[in-house]
Amino acid sequence: MNGITANSTHLLRQINSEALLRFALQEQVFTAAEAMAETGLTRATVLGVCDGLVAAGWLEEVEDPGAAGRGNKGRPARRYQLREAVGVVVGLDAGEGHFTTVVADLRGRELGKRRQSVDSHALGRAGRRAGARKLVRQVLDDAGHSETDVLLTVVGVPAPVDVNGLSPADGEFWQLMNSGFDSELQGPVFVDNDANLAAIAEGAQEPSANVATLLTGERFGAGLIVDGSLLRGPRGGAGEMRFLGSLSGNVSRPEEGSTDGFGALARKWARSAVRSYDGKTVLRKIPGEEINAEVVFKAACEGDPLAEDIIARLGARLAHIAVVLSSLLDIDRVVIAGGISAAIEPVLDHARSLLPGDSGFPLPELVASKLGAEAVVQGAVESALTRIRREPATFFPRT
Repeated sequence: MNGITANSTHLLRQINSEALLRFALQEQVFTAAEAMAETGLTRATVLGVCDGLVAAGWLEEVEDPGAAGRGNKGRPARRYQLREAVGVVVGLDAGEGHFTTVVADLRGRELGKRRQSVDSHALGRAGRRAGARKLVRQVLDDAGHSETDVLLTVVGVPAPVDVNGLSPADGEFWQLMNSGFDSELQGPVFVDNDANLAAIAEGAQEPSANVATLLTGERFGAGLIVDGSLLRGPRGGAGEMRFLGSLSGNVSRPEEGSTDGFGALARKWARSAVRSYDGKTVLRKIPGEEINAEVVFKAACEGDPLAEDIIARLGARLAHIAVVLSSLLDIDRVVIAGGISAAIEPVLDHARSLLPGDSGFPLPELVASKLGAEAVVQGAVESALTRIRREPATFFPRT
């Protein structure tokens, strides 16, 4: 007896299939020889595995466009590619005030996208679930697909999320945001914290072993990648930035300790200060309900003193956060993500000027995300693709 059993043979075949499928998911058209070089498998094994993946619906064999010109000179190389109809992934950014959905193929190419405003507090958990499914169906229809074509959906929510997709039960807001989407959406559904997904998206754009992605708009959260791994914590609380609640000891400005995002703080501070400010400011000419972070940042760039004061306060806040993250986690780069990132440069400039130059330890680079409001949904798509590439055998191609 050589010790080889039916079970071990089946396991070996599965390992070989997954190795070749991971290669196929990253390539366009490939030959058996290229697959052999990548996987280390023999030609006979590669051809056998490819035949199995063709039969299973993952791959299709394609003609060699140069074969006709070679006549009968040698056997043409067999060429394969991932089937276009194998299935799609869905990314959903289920924010408090908006839903953004993207449908992509298994190479990450965007096939459809929609964004809509929502009133989560009026909708409740059931309404958020129903609204998400309706939007996903619409985007799938735009892309020419149905719900049964979805291999995996990844949902980003503004709440701490553990490895099982659950948020702490004692947080009413968190329970509203993490509304139980897996019970409403078709197929496998994975729920994650929105800042974590933004960090995954940033890592796909510019890989870094130690980076903090600060998702800041109305609320504040951080996706933390340390030594190449995303930090979560047992209850998903890593990156929740709770230390901001005690950031300032200035009792005359208790809002300095708020965990609101930069967008919310800029708006609140400007609307509050414009009524009592003694100097000249263009913000006084703008209706209060129209003052938002973008308006404040633009005014600061034009030299408005009240807006510049708000920028200075936000910059000091960011510098403090950067020093804390650097001290605790040895972060190399801090990325500001979210819809506000396109206008955040004045805050970054001020924060950079406040970073101590004699700390004796390298301080992180402060940069704005180039993904803007798309960071979370792009991270959701990237997370879905990564999961399929990691364990392709757990998903079933559409035939």
